[in-house]
Amino acid sequence: MAQHRRRRTTALALGVPLALTAAGGLAYGFLPGAQPEASAATTAAPAWATATADGFASVNSLGQNGTYGGRDGQIVTVKTLADLEKYATASEPYVIVVAATITMDPVGKEIKVQSNKTIVGSGTSGQIVGGGFFLGPGVHNVIIRNLTIRDAYQGVWNDKEHDFDAIQMDGAHHVWIDHNDLRHMADGLIDVRKDSTCVTVSWNKLSQDNKAFGIGWTENVVTDITVHHNWIRETEQRNPSTDNAAHAHLYNNFLEDVAGTDITSSYGNYSRGATKMVLENSWFQGFKNPVIKDSTASIVQKGNTFVGTSGRNESGGTAFDPRTYYAYTLDKTADVPALLKSGAGPRGSIGTTATATTKAAATTLTVAKDGSGQYSTVQAAVNAVPANNSSRVVISVKPGTYRELVKVPSNKPHVTIQGTGSSRNDTVIVYNNASGTPKPDGSGTYGTGGSATVAVEADDFQARNLTVSNDFDEAAHQDIANQAVALRTAADKVFLDGVIVTGDQDTLLVDTAAKDRLGRVYMTNSYVVGNVDFIFGRATAVIDKSVITLKKRWNGTSAGYVTAPSTAANRKGILIANSTVNGDVSSASFYLGRPWHAGGDTTLDPQTTVRNTSLSAAIKSTPWTDMSGFSWKDDRFAEYRNTGAGSGAASSNRPQLTDAQATGQEVADWLGDWTPSAS
Repeated sequence: MAQHRRRRTTALALGVPLALTAAGGLAYGFLPGAQPEASAATTAAPAWATATADGFASVNSLGQNGTYGGRDGQIVTVKTLADLEKYATASEPYVIVVAATITMDPVGKEIKVQSNKTIVGSGTSGQIVGGGFFLGPGVHNVIIRNLTIRDAYQGVWNDKEHDFDAIQMDGAHHVWIDHNDLRHMADGLIDVRKDSTCVTVSWNKLSQDNKAFGIGWTENVVTDITVHHNWIRETEQRNPSTDNAAHAHLYNNFLEDVAGTDITSSYGNYSRGATKMVLENSWFQGFKNPVIKDSTASIVQKGNTFVGTSGRNESGGTAFDPRTYYAYTLDKTADVPALLKSGAGPRGSIGTTATATTKAAATTLTVAKDGSGQYSTVQAAVNAVPANNSSRVVISVKPGTYRELVKVPSNKPHVTIQGTGSSRNDTVIVYNNASGTPKPDGSGTYGTGGSATVAVEADDFQARNLTVSNDFDEAAHQDIANQAVALRTAADKVFLDGVIVTGDQDTLLVDTAAKDRLGRVYMTNSYVVGNVDFIFGRATAVIDKSVITLKKRWNGTSAGYVTAPSTAANRKGILIANSTVNGDVSSASFYLGRPWHAGGDTTLDPQTTVRNTSLSAAIKSTPWTDMSGFSWKDDRFAEYRNTGAGSGAASSNRPQLTDAQATGQEVADWLGDWTPSAS
């Protein structure tokens, strides 16, 4: 088809990569700061060093079983072009941590990466300017992640003279490109060419370029590729263009053409030649010709959403079932824009300090229901953690449903519970106690806090890449209270990263060890699901870059409250920031919160602030309400610059922070001297 061509008249402004401490669903590893130069990798290496790919990069073929990069080699830190090239082109395996901005010389230089390498940015400090990486024939088992690769642009929009790509592969296999910010190059951002195969491209931000992503360019129909959770924004063509791919699986991507800019999309996903493409649960915003195909190609579409698009939107033919090659879990299409705006691109501006990486190596305990781990239950692994342990213990939980109660007692700090599946849906800890459920020993019934499926009483706790659920059946047990907690925290420095916490009433209890004790909780890149007071307690808690999903009650009615803070005076309460509040419930049926004066305590000063968050139409126009005789107007409830159908202008019933007030209600103000970092 004819391409839309146009010369750019001015250079594009440089953006700042989105920072996310953990994205996963985004659960694909974690990125602390620089490792000591050439430090040896062991079985206790950081999760980001030992992470393995999902999608087609995970399959066993061509003599390579999955993609794990340089995990079997040394971890080295580089800050110069010479060192980066030295280790990337070496024959030995390496995990190469890029801890500085490295400018290519000459402009357009593409480092010829050899097999068995992980090249990973340290926080958001790893940047490659004016060039990129080349993976030649036979190169395999390579991971490129958490980098910003930018600015090889030479002033010609559809540049035919300068083949300066961010990442180019010709005949490579088993490659994983993950959580990068790729932009403003002279040619394409990613080129997967000449029979390259077993490739996964995930959680990247591709922007400010004429050609985003080309796949194929060969007569042979051999390329297998997975493209998921990428934010492709302000690119004209090849979004991606997929030519003669044997299996192209595209899901949960967000393609956005912003109106009023000087970049106009020509087309979105293109299936060319003999390509067989499966396109699932992706969101197309403003794109021209969002999905197109050749007469010889196939596209099977499932669950996609198109907003403000025009032109060709095509499907047809037969494709394949991706699950015959690998397991995967789809996020809801409606959640994709919010997930990717917060989660795509480099991760780790929070707490990526060198000191965090020089701590004692973590001990890892493995849990598997099938007996292939050290323990078959999560609680058994917790029990094995030494009392008063001084260093990190990672409880690595294989995919499965673990129906059990888990308690991390206060004398076992520095514990991480981490699912090892490709999605946070793969590892589920679930139970069904509620307030009023009889205890099995006959000693009475559980209270609200005691009903928790997972209870955390130890400081410096982390959880990631898993689901914590309370599936108490309210309809069948109307004889007892409906309070049924999925996760209770009563500790300081609790880091919840890429998790799902789901229930009905009282899903997430963020508490403190005592009224006079500080308890800070930071949740990011996560989901919280519930209906009544389902984020509640007296902790200083931040819900950041997450999705809060409203749920109907057991009898099918829509009514509820997102938060119920019980904050002590002179402390910070609950902060919801940079997030999305939505759900399949009726319009104007949910309050953002109400004040919980636990036990009628008049000294409490409950606080909820909701800022820079998208609110669906489910939120009432008067979003705060009283509770148990206490007026919300006597406590601390406010909004700031929220968007969406459920947002509203300032009024006496809808207080808004001023710009000056908002500067004192940032995430950092809530966390104080604690900077969460994955470990």
